[in-house]
Amino acid sequence: MELTLPTKVNVTHPIMLDTKILVVIGANGAGKSSFGRDLLERYAGQAKRISGIHALFISEDESKLSTSNEFVRLQSMIKERLFMPRISEYEKLILQLQREEFEAAVNFKETCKTNSEIHPPITKIDIIQTIWEKMFPHNRLIRKSGFIELVSTGRDSNSYTAGRMSDSEKLVFYLIGAALCACPNALLVIEEPETLLHNSIKNQLWDEIEAIRPDCTFVYLTHDIDFATSRSDSKQIWIRSYDADHSLWDYELIESNESFPEEVYMEILGSRKPILFIEGTDMNSIDSKLYPFIFPDYLVKPMGGCQKVIETTKAFSQLKDFHTLDGKGIVDRDRRTQGEIDYLREQHIYVPDVAEVENLLMIEDVIKTVAKRLMKDPDDVFKQVKENVVRLFQKELDSQVILHAKHQVRKKLETTVDRKITTVEQLTEHVESIRQNIHVEEIYKNIKEKFESYIETENYKSILRVYNQKGMLPQSRLCAICGISNKESYLNLILSILKENKEDAEAIRKAIKHSLGT
Repeated sequence: MELTLPTKVNVTHPIMLDTKILVVIGANGAGKSSFGRDLLERYAGQAKRISGIHALFISEDESKLSTSNEFVRLQSMIKERLFMPRISEYEKLILQLQREEFEAAVNFKETCKTNSEIHPPITKIDIIQTIWEKMFPHNRLIRKSGFIELVSTGRDSNSYTAGRMSDSEKLVFYLIGAALCACPNALLVIEEPETLLHNSIKNQLWDEIEAIRPDCTFVYLTHDIDFATSRSDSKQIWIRSYDADHSLWDYELIESNESFPEEVYMEILGSRKPILFIEGTDMNSIDSKLYPFIFPDYLVKPMGGCQKVIETTKAFSQLKDFHTLDGKGIVDRDRRTQGEIDYLREQHIYVPDVAEVENLLMIEDVIKTVAKRLMKDPDDVFKQVKENVVRLFQKELDSQVILHAKHQVRKKLETTVDRKITTVEQLTEHVESIRQNIHVEEIYKNIKEKFESYIETENYKSILRVYNQKGMLPQSRLCAICGISNKESYLNLILSILKENKEDAEAIRKAIKHSLGT
C-alpha cells in the first residue's frame, strides 16, 4: 500500500512510502501515538486502530472523553458504573464473533437440508482457536453450551470462561480477532504490539496474524527494538520528536546497510549517546567489561571480530548526517604495521599501543595504581613484573618473531597481487616476481634485531606493544606479587577502582586512554 506519511519538519512536499509493513519506533513521548492517529485520520474509511491495552481495560466511550474536562469525565465514569455496564473492545469483539458463529451455524443447518455433503464453514473463531492454541500449547479453547461460551482448559481439566482468561490470553485472542474482523485491504495501526506478550510468543503471534491478513497493511507503533527488527520485509521509521502545536514530526526512514545491523542502529538511536564499537561477542570479555568504565559517556557495543568493528564504524560514520552521533571503534593491535594503524585512525578506529587487550592491564601506571591500592610499594611491584615480562619475552623470542614476520609477508602478498591478471601465464610470471620482491629472510632479521634491542634495553613499553601472549599476565606473577588470587580477581579490582571514579580511577583511565591515543 502506498502511504502518505504525516508531515515532516522542514519538508513541504508529501512523503510517500510503498510498503505492506511499517514499523514506527521511538522513545516514549517521541510522538508515535500521534503519528498513528494522523494515519488513522488520513485513511479514516480504511484504517483500524488495534490497541491491546485499550481493548482490555478501557471502554470506547471513556477513551473518547476529553481529558481536559476532568469533572465531565468523572461524571461520565460514575454514571457508566452505576447505571450501565461498561463494555470493552474485547467484549464487543466476543459478541461480534459469537453473532457470526450463530449465523454460520444457522446457514449451515439450512443448507444441509438440501445438500448433505456440504462441509462445515470455517469461522473466525475457528481461525482464532488454531492460532491461540499455538501460542498456548498447554491450553485449548472449546465451546460449551452450543457456541456461546468460550473456555480455556489446562492440563488439570479445570476450565474457565473467556472472561476469566489471563490478560495475556485475552490479549492474544483479541489481537487475532481484531485483525480478522478488519475490512478488506485495511490499514491496521497497532499500538504497542509487544505489550503483555511473553518474548517466546511475541514475534510468532504477529507472524501468524500477518499471514491470515495478507491483504492488509500493518503499521506497528513500538519502542521494542527486538520486535522492530523481527518484522521481515518491513520499512522502519525512527521518530525523534513531535511538535504538537504545528502537527509536525521529526523522523527518518532507517535505510538497510549490510555493514550495519538494524538492531544495533536502533539501539544506538534510542540511547542518543556516542557509540564505541569494540571486539567481542558478549559482555563477559575484558573489552566489554573494561571499556564502559574508560569511556563512560559512550554506549559500548561488542561487534564480534575486528573486521566487523571496522566495517560497522565506517558505515556508522557514513550515516552521520542522519543520526548526528559520534562513533568510534577499537580493535586489537594484532601485529599491525604503523601504516595500517594510521589508516584506521583516519577512520576513527583506535588501536591500543599494546599487542593484546590483556596487556592494557599491565601498563606501568595501571600496575602501580593497583599496587598502591593494595598497600604495596608501586615501584618494587612494577620492577619485579617488568623483569618477569622481559624474561618471558626473551624465552619466546623466536616464536614472536615468526608471528610478526608471517603477518608482514601476508600483508605484502595481499597488497602486491595484481587483480587484473587474466591468464595462467600472467599469474605464473606475477607470482615469480612477487617471490623475488618479498625478502623473507630480511623481514625476519629486521624484526628479530628490533625485538632483541627491546630485551637488551628492557624496553617494557615496546615489549607490551609487540608481545602477543594471552597468558602473560599470570606468567608475569603480577597477581602473586600483589597478593591477588588470579587474573579475574585482578581485573575485578581494576573495575572496582574505576567504579569509584576517584583519583585512582582517573589514573587508570588516563593511562589506558593514552595507550589508545585518545
